[in-house]
Parts: sequence; structure tokens; C-alpha cells
Amino acid sequence: MDNQAIKILLVEDNEGDIILTTEALSECRVKNEVKVLRNGSDALNFLMDCTVKNKHEMPHLILLDINLPKKNGHEVLQSAKNHPDLRHIPIIILTTSASEIDILKAYQAHANSYIIKPLEVADFMTITNKIEQFWFSIAKLPTN
Repeated sequence: MDNQAIKILLVEDNEGDIILTTEALSECRVKNEVKVLRNGSDALNFLMDCTVKNKHEMPHLILLDINLPKKNGHEVLQSAKNHPDLRHIPIIILTTSASEIDILKAYQAHANSYIIKPLEVADFMTITNKIEQFWFSIAKLPTN
């Protein structure tokens, strides 16, 4: 994305996971800006606002938990992928749920990947680093 910072929307309600993820992303080689929202309703409101009046805030990538208050990750994913101005944004499900039902449901709603959060801190940092390597260095993200 040249010199422009990659805008990442992290939708997560667990404070520990927020700290781990933002810390890991701060160590990325690629410049990024992380916006954290703690429930699905706020995430959808933010995304809808981006489509109407704050296009410059539109994220390039979304890291989305499944188990969220107000609206769950499945609802956020489905709404985003059904919206013509949002469906191009890669959405990575990053969750503790290993449920086959959740995995299938996420991919049926067009999640770009489904990653189960590891329990160990070092493994979590490794996973976040691999997300960074793939999505920021190998894959080409749309510039919105």
C-alpha cells in the first residue's frame, strides 16, 4: 500500500486479546493503524458511517471475533459482505470458536479466512505475525 498506513478494524470484546493483537500489530514491518471496537453493533455503525460520510476511515482489513455483544461476528460478517461498498474488504475471523458450525457459517457468508486463536501468548503473536506477512506483504489489498 505504498507509504499509506493499512487501516485495520479489530472487532473484539476481550481486553486481553485486544492488547495482544494490537501489540503484535504494532511490531509489524508494515505501517498500520488499528481501530478497536468492542461489539458488533458499534462495528456495523462504524462501517456504515464509512460508506456515507467518512470514506477516509474505511478499513483495508477487518479482524473479527465471533462471540461479540449486541451483534455477533456472524451478523457483522453477513451485513458487511452483503453491502456493495463493504464486500471488497477482507474479513478474517479471529476467534476461540473451533465449532464446525461457526466455521462453515463464516465461509458461507464469505469470510476471507477463519483463524482459531491459540491459547499460548507466543503462539498468538506468531499467528498475528503470519496474518501480517500474508495480508500485508503477499496479498494485494484494495486501496478503497
